[in-house]
Amino acid sequence: MKQGVLMCAKRFFSRNVSQFAATFLQCLFMISLVQPFSAHAGNELTIYTEDWPPVTFKNGDKPDGMAVEVVQELQRRVGNQANIQAVPWNRAYKALLDEPNVMIFTVGWSEERERQMTLIGPVAVSRTVLYTRKGNAARLQALKDDIKHLSVGAYRGSIFADAATRKGFQTLDLAATPQVVAKMLMSGRFDLWSEGSVVVSSVLKEIGYSANDVEPVMVLESLDLYLAFSSKTSLSTIRQWEDALRQMKKDGSFQKIHQKWFPNEPVPAEVTRKGLTAQ
Repeated sequence: MKQGVLMCAKRFFSRNVSQFAATFLQCLFMISLVQPFSAHAGNELTIYTEDWPPVTFKNGDKPDGMAVEVVQELQRRVGNQANIQAVPWNRAYKALLDEPNVMIFTVGWSEERERQMTLIGPVAVSRTVLYTRKGNAARLQALKDDIKHLSVGAYRGSIFADAATRKGFQTLDLAATPQVVAKMLMSGRFDLWSEGSVVVSSVLKEIGYSANDVEPVMVLESLDLYLAFSSKTSLSTIRQWEDALRQMKKDGSFQKIHQKWFPNEPVPAEVTRKGLTAQ
């Protein structure tokens, strides 16, 4: 861009005054061609994820997981080179709501979120399940509707906390991460843990337990997981990512990644755009 400006300056001084206006407009046009290209090449999106294995997590200093592999391939296809930052969920979600050009993954669909952001996907499907320590399920199920008076553990700001509230549970015990919530369950802090079925085994493994140490009490809902774009992200950028995800699902690369991580889970085959730019 600097070379373009210098060339323009030389042309200004080499021509007489009568040609100044025409030359100036021509130079502005040349610079305008350079500037949008540079901005596009930067493809400025801030990309966040969280520690929610095996969908997304940190492997040493690098992000890893099923959805991370999908997003990295999407980045390659759209020409985006932004670093994927693994941060606490609340920080990522606040940035999504408050800042332009932010993408976070994965985000569970809800009607409220459709009014706040654009969602592309799904990239995975999870059931939201209430878990308890092994041996407790029958006692809790026998409470029937009275079970809703019990405290439910979930991580702060998550769709799993929202699901428990929607189903009529009156008291939530919230913590910053799924791992902390799982520790609270296993220590007897509460008897019900609301979490996504696809991550429970990995979360428990991280804190020294296994999936055999808990058992399901009830399924609250089925949850589609999406890539979420903030409200001021341009429609052209969102369409680029949407088209790339369609290509991945069409050519089989998405299915290959999904089955690598979730061999026993159904692959979400469709691609939809929901929320602010759905129309």
